[in-house]
Amino acid sequence: MARDPDIVFYHAPQSRSIIVQWMLEELGEPYRLHLLNLKKDEHKQPGYLAVNPMGKVPAIAHKGVVVTEAAAICCYLADAYPSAGLNVPVGDLRRGPYLKWLFFGPSCLEPAIIDRMFKRPDVTPGALGYGSYDATLDLVAKAVATGPYLLGPHFSAADVVIGSGLTWGMMIKALPERPEFTAYAARLRERQALQRVYAKDAELAAAQAA
Repeated sequence: MARDPDIVFYHAPQSRSIIVQWMLEELGEPYRLHLLNLKKDEHKQPGYLAVNPMGKVPAIAHKGVVVTEAAAICCYLADAYPSAGLNVPVGDLRRGPYLKWLFFGPSCLEPAIIDRMFKRPDVTPGALGYGSYDATLDLVAKAVATGPYLLGPHFSAADVVIGSGLTWGMMIKALPERPEFTAYAARLRERQALQRVYAKDAELAAAQAA
């Protein structure tokens, strides 16, 4: 008799939890899907608030440990399953750039995208955690220009986070389709794990809409 998977994944289709869905597909480890319907406010019900009091997706439970926030989950899973090759281990000097890009996504890239999406007025760059919109984009463009990935030939959890942010930003027209971004996104779309994610998420979204 097969035992239950060690990972429980709390997911809502067509949300930022697709980042963790991609990470899980890259890992290749079994997981149990706990689906939430945001339109029915299932993420605000007591059962899920006991998992994540913020009432947000994604979240995972791994051997009884709950982890929230997409980048933190990706970092955690990459270290928990090192055989997948999605992390950079402690002691490897590349871990510094790896961690920088993992957390550059939610701390710099995503806030810059959201400010542009909502047309928030410009403020003094020093008052923003990410500095400026243009500087943020220039730095990411330089990092992905040589490729194929952020760490050269090594695809990592950092690519899951940054690649997801760039793809989303271009989709909502809050990021320009700079050649560096579109080429990087095209390389990521060639990954079978991401292709599976898009297909699965479309099916889940259609089922919830039915």
